[in-house]
Amino acid sequence: MLSRREFAHRAAGAALAAALPPAATAATAGAASFQLSVMLWTVFRELPFEQRLEKVAEAGYRSVELVGEFEHWSDDDFRRFLRKKHSLGMTFDATSGIRAGVADPAGPQALLAELESFFPVVEKLECPVVILLSGNRTEGVSRETQHRACIESLKRAADLAEKRNITLLLENIDPEENPRYYLTSVAEGFEIVRAVDHPRVKFLYDFYHEQIAEGNLIEKLEKNIELVGVVHVADVPGRHQPGSGEINYANIFHKLSELKFSGYAAMEFLPLGDPVGALRDARELAQQAGAQPASNSGL
Repeated sequence: MLSRREFAHRAAGAALAAALPPAATAATAGAASFQLSVMLWTVFRELPFEQRLEKVAEAGYRSVELVGEFEHWSDDDFRRFLRKKHSLGMTFDATSGIRAGVADPAGPQALLAELESFFPVVEKLECPVVILLSGNRTEGVSRETQHRACIESLKRAADLAEKRNITLLLENIDPEENPRYYLTSVAEGFEIVRAVDHPRVKFLYDFYHEQIAEGNLIEKLEKNIELVGVVHVADVPGRHQPGSGEINYANIFHKLSELKFSGYAAMEFLPLGDPVGALRDARELAQQAGAQPASNSGL
């Protein structure tokens, strides 16, 4: 007999196949315009780091995003884990780990100091992208003031990042996960990045968080695609794999390719059932739904 988790996993996989538009289920000559990655904190957390990379590779991915797993690595750890990464043909496409928020009305000094210390570690990881958070709202300070602080902090941070050839991503988080977090709105996030107006500052569009916060995912994607650096993928409710909830990821992946998005779509979900199988299903959905019909492949 199937366990409840195994049944949920198989049901989600069937839902993904049913959700694919006709153009995506037919044979195609094209491919998705975007790349795929896995946010590593969500999977295989009980395993040693090298085995976690092996499991991600087994699911068909060649890139992962980190959230500070390297914080206590020794020099030997760095050398060993980078050898494993290279042997698997894998990249670290982005990492978080900066604690200072960009919305701090006291100014960007704490953020800039932390970035100065963090960038050499990022370079050691061979990772080109750093994820930044707004931080929480400050009591007694207007949203307008914190909005301006985000812009000014990111402008200053961008100057540092440009010298290191690093890109910064600003991320939204929904108010259910953190009721105190400042940047819960993707619309405001795009306003901030547009005002910063620097090629080293992009937006990390987290579909899971935005579905909970405000919804209307595709229209905001279409209007602001040039500002999107990375997208994060998980379904609502529960932060599980695509097909388990209310977000139509087949349409989203198809739209990403239609808009010629070339960045990473990172799976940041908590798998129901076998994690390798769930990651494979999500990868196949993304690749099939993102593939352009053969008739458009030369355009």
